[in-house]
Amino acid sequence: MKTVTTSRLMDMKSASEKITAITAYDASFAKLFDDAGVDVMLIGDSLGMVLKGEKDTLAVTTDEIAYHTKAVSSVAQRAFVIADMPFMSYGTEELALTNAAKLMAAGASMVKVEGGDWLVSTIKKLNERGVPVCGHLGLTPQSVHVFGGFKVQGRVQSQADKLCADAQRLESAGIQMLVLECVPSELAARISQLVSIPVIGIGAGAETDGQILVMHDMLGVSANYMPKFSKNYLAETGDIRAAVKQYIHEVQTGTFPGPEHSFSA
Repeated sequence: MKTVTTSRLMDMKSASEKITAITAYDASFAKLFDDAGVDVMLIGDSLGMVLKGEKDTLAVTTDEIAYHTKAVSSVAQRAFVIADMPFMSYGTEELALTNAAKLMAAGASMVKVEGGDWLVSTIKKLNERGVPVCGHLGLTPQSVHVFGGFKVQGRVQSQADKLCADAQRLESAGIQMLVLECVPSELAARISQLVSIPVIGIGAGAETDGQILVMHDMLGVSANYMPKFSKNYLAETGDIRAAVKQYIHEVQTGTFPGPEHSFSA
């Protein structure tokens, strides 16, 4: 069983092999996902909502992400482990370096930041100090109050063009992966072709290089609500391991997400 690395993920994009990703927060589920063959596990700040029952992700701390990263990374034998940098933990370059160091020391192989071209300098600084970075564009949950709620982004042409430009600038700055959340399928396909790095979608249609879901949504046990872009695989299979296998299969064959899980312009 080969360990998934950034090089392997780049090769998968080049070969048009779909990348499978899922959030993970503890050792037991992480081992199950790893054994099933998931390519990427993200310790998401979504834990604020699905584990703690909060209305958004803003109160999650770096120490909380580090705690869960240590649990997940302790059992990850194959999957690539990414840790979210929480709200305002990278508001300045100094903060970004300090907090990224905590997450890498906890076992992450990459950190994820939300935002556009304002992050260029920060990303360069992180790369220079040996920290790989994943970008996140579209609906960035840490900016929920700026957006006025959890809304699809990029439906207006000027906004779509800005997202394309941001994706290219972030790639030039050094990100090695990009998450696109809640954008029209056509825009996600456009961005995936514009950049050479893997693009992972969530509510971004089927034309990205891979897909990620929050594990609680995929299993239909989220405390809040089921997003349009998710699918309850546990209801279909009746078994957690079978649900994960089915999710992997449908992503790899391009049958998930379908039109019903996607957004139009």
